[in-house]
Amino acid sequence: NVAVILAGGVGSRAGFSRPKQLVKLGGLPVVAHTIKRFQSHPLIDEICIVSTADHLEEIERLASSLKAHKVKKVLGGGTERRDSSLAAIAAYEHEALSGPLYLIFHDAVRPLVSDEVIDRVINALRHYNAVDVAIPCADTVVSIDQVTNEIISIPDRRSLRLGQTPQAFLHDTISTAYAAALRDPPRAHTDDCGVVLHYLPSEKICVVEGDTYNHKLTYPTDLLILEKFLQSNGGRRKVADTGDRQLTQLRGKSIAIFGGTSGIGEKMAELGERFGAKVSIGSRRNGVDISHAPSVQEFLKEVVATHGKLDAVVNSAAVLTYQPLEALSDEDIVSSVGTNYLGALHVARAAYPYLRESRGHLLFFASSSYTFGRAHYSVYTSSKAAIVNLTQALADEWDGADVKVNCVNPDRTATPMRTRAFGHEPQDQLLDAQTVALDALSVLVGETTGCIFDVERR
Repeated sequence: NVAVILAGGVGSRAGFSRPKQLVKLGGLPVVAHTIKRFQSHPLIDEICIVSTADHLEEIERLASSLKAHKVKKVLGGGTERRDSSLAAIAAYEHEALSGPLYLIFHDAVRPLVSDEVIDRVINALRHYNAVDVAIPCADTVVSIDQVTNEIISIPDRRSLRLGQTPQAFLHDTISTAYAAALRDPPRAHTDDCGVVLHYLPSEKICVVEGDTYNHKLTYPTDLLILEKFLQSNGGRRKVADTGDRQLTQLRGKSIAIFGGTSGIGEKMAELGERFGAKVSIGSRRNGVDISHAPSVQEFLKEVVATHGKLDAVVNSAAVLTYQPLEALSDEDIVSSVGTNYLGALHVARAAYPYLRESRGHLLFFASSSYTFGRAHYSVYTSSKAAIVNLTQALADEWDGADVKVNCVNPDRTATPMRTRAFGHEPQDQLLDAQTVALDALSVLVGETTGCIFDVERR
């Protein structure tokens, strides 16, 4: 399975000063995020990037800096999209002679394609030689007279879909379609499936479901949308349930949990031990104060001395004071920030040497309020927004050491802290702490990093 990243656009429609695939998104060129998505997918064997001749060296340097070892080819394309597709098809002509070879074409400016979408495409290739990705059409579509600008018809949108990428093909299929296309005058096909549909009408094209996070950068406003999607890691969500998970992988793991005597942290400790993990709990009840760096350092030192290693560190400790800012004392603010943010920094800094040795996992917790500040708990909500940013920064910073950093962002959850802040609420409107704990533990046995996992009620 070869991912072909089409990065040959010049960005003239977008109004950017340089090609849109090289515009910065979250501090990295857009195409860098795209490369990382395919690099990390286990079913992608190789990556080919097709770019304009003016930017080939820049793309090569970028792939090298990302340590994207799956990138085997960086090719020059042409002025049209089909030129880029043709360059990739030709580059793999010889390899295709050895057996079935699949080309998975993807727009470089769709940087948030999910593993699930890639999975659907590759699974469909087991039964089809051509696969497209599309999402339902939510808006009314009108067909107009291009001269008078008047409506001609309104198609039934139930049969309409909005096309995305990837588009995937057996090499022989897409090669045959383009060979026929080259014998004709150029036509206005906007994608590769259009070429197969026109020139190989008997070839069935499967359409798999895309997602709205697989957004395309076309205009400057799209960059704002992608920035927000990137903040929540584009569609990486967990829907809370109590189904089976591969938590037996926790057996023998040394896990330190800060805040493990109450709420979600307490449930994680109980469940972790049930699945065979060696759980160590640090909280103020047993003399560990994460707002005090030496306390954190001493606790982790003791954990390693006891168990010989440290595989994962979880910080679930938090303080939530429900009062307007002007009603808070200096001590209240210092306490909240010291636990919710400085405490996270102390935990991360103290844990890193041990996690680097074990290639382990650091897990933070955010709150559903991080996306939009809430009245009367401004210090808490702003600190949780900081935790999200910290997660993404450390994941990038520690990637070379193979230390995974993620964050769980649960919907409203029934915990003692929440009850103290908001009083009693209808339980059917809240997540159960044990359910969130199960999902959080499942993150610890995964290989992703830099993700904000939303845990939602069904």
